[in-house]
Amino acid sequence: MSYLLKAPVLEVSEWINTPAPLSLANSLAELKGRVVVIHAFQILCPGCVSHGVPQAIGIHNAFPRKDVVVLGLHTVFEHHAAMQPESLKAFIQQYRIPFPVGVDLARRGNHIPTTMHALNLQGTPSLIVIDRQGQMQLSHFGHASDLLVGALIGRLITEDVN
Repeated sequence: MSYLLKAPVLEVSEWINTPAPLSLANSLAELKGRVVVIHAFQILCPGCVSHGVPQAIGIHNAFPRKDVVVLGLHTVFEHHAAMQPESLKAFIQQYRIPFPVGVDLARRGNHIPTTMHALNLQGTPSLIVIDRQGQMQLSHFGHASDLLVGALIGRLITEDVN
């Protein structure tokens, strides 16, 4: 499904797998000028482990960093006690995730985290693609076709940003 909406900021409680944390308030603004791919996942989600994480790693490895940035968003809406940041750190190491992963900020009194709610995600895995101007071009729940995602990213890389 395609969107021409301005992407919201990522609201995370902490960043993992990055030497310097991305700005919690302006993370997408800092990345403007590059295509941003966000992989929303949970460590206990079978579809995330079998499809989403490998796809996100593949995107990270396939495109130049000057053009495409991949970010993980660990968005926990169930089994909260089992999916704490320490478990996520072990998961990141075990699956050799090479890109930064933000822990979606919990909302007081609500099991749906802040960024998941703002992006209106249906669940995990979800893939979000944001163009160089900061406009959301894709929000997909479930397994997205590698061919279609690659074609979209390739088109967004080559678009004139002026």
